[in-house]
Amino acid sequence: MALAFHASQKLDLPVVAQSTLLEAYLQEKDRVIKALLDPRQLSKTGEGTYTYTVTTLQVFQLQVRPVVSLAVSLSEGVLCIQATEATLDGLGLVDDFQLSLEALLEATDRGLQGEANLAVNVSQPPLLRLIPKRVLESTGESILNGILITIKGRVGRQLVNDFQDWCVRSSDGAQTTPSALGSITGKQPG
Repeated sequence: MALAFHASQKLDLPVVAQSTLLEAYLQEKDRVIKALLDPRQLSKTGEGTYTYTVTTLQVFQLQVRPVVSLAVSLSEGVLCIQATEATLDGLGLVDDFQLSLEALLEATDRGLQGEANLAVNVSQPPLLRLIPKRVLESTGESILNGILITIKGRVGRQLVNDFQDWCVRSSDGAQTTPSALGSITGKQPG
């Protein structure tokens, strides 16, 4: 029996100061992907391609660890992250695991806007045959939402911090002061 899970999140993150530098920052694909995802779980495999090992997830009695190949591209100021391949470590009995991911992050005159859609299709593992399909799908959607919410939180913290650091270090942002950086997100340093 096939199981299908889906989750999506939207992002609207105001950036008050230095917003004109956001588009240039998004061109630093390696830097941005390391700020979005845990760099300890990320391996660069080529230009704009990565392998990401998701933290081990507990699904009832099973522990699984998705390993996802990602392609990162930039077009007209929009950073796009797509899953190109995925495997599921921990479920040797499942041959038909399919994961799709499309995440978009765009620099606008107001800040960063984005959307992420994550979906999984997989057959029901034999160990979980006694659990109703709707319970498994509800649990799966909860897990996917948790993954996207974690990434959204990293955008609000880690990506913004990295952007601030990049502004200070970039030649265009060399004159940026700490008090001006506090206004990047509308928060004063403290």
